Amino acid sequence: MKPEYADIARKSPILAGTTEQVAARVLASARLRRFERGTTIFLQGERATAIYIVAEGWVKLYRIAPNGAEAVMGVFTRGRSIGEAVAFRDDVYPVAAEAATDCELIRIEADAFLRLIREDPGVAISILSATFAHLHGLVEQIEQLKARTGAQRLAEFLLELAPCSSGTCEVTLPYEKVLIAGRLGMKPESLSRAIAKLREFGVTVRQNHAEIADIDVLRDYAEEDPASAWNRPG
Repeated sequence: MKPEYADIARKSPILAGTTEQVAARVLASARLRRFERGTTIFLQGERATAIYIVAEGWVKLYRIAPNGAEAVMGVFTRGRSIGEAVAFRDDVYPVAAEAATDCELIRIEADAFLRLIREDPGVAISILSATFAHLHGLVEQIEQLKARTGAQRLAEFLLELAPCSSGTCEVTLPYEKVLIAGRLGMKPESLSRAIAKLREFGVTVRQNHAEIADIDVLRDYAEEDPASAWNRPG
């Protein structure tokens, strides 16, 4: 495993709360897995025997509804851990995982981690930290869906990806627009309307690139209370 990947794993929520010695023991049995874009990593309903940490690329988590529709539950990138809550309960994955881009994942067998927990109960603290991180992420997603317009959610998404903190900035979109729409809780046509709306705030989207004229202007819009629009004159 590349040293930089080991560093990413140590900083992930599931290992960040452990000692260097514990992290080293966990990673000693870990394996790096490469997945091409579109490859299934695990299926919804499959027995959860492993935890994954994203080292490179993007992973889509989704569920298939009884009517066959796909609902995107999240898109994870470098440093995010996947599957620990169910793996430690010897449960099944409640979602499926697919490589949204070519990606490299660190696979940790759940049994190896459980042995360490039995030997050192303090390791369980890292599990609680990881569970809290996922819960916090879900709360943020619900807040975005309830309290932000589609265009504001898109603005927040672009700001998360932006490599600049101010001024003009160019953002590379990491995956196709259909998946971005699903990640933001929109239909593709709603995403198109959101892109058109952001032109008012200096954002131009061309293929897989977004040009932001002024990061601060976009941030102000993303943080604006949608209800304030009703109080504007004219």
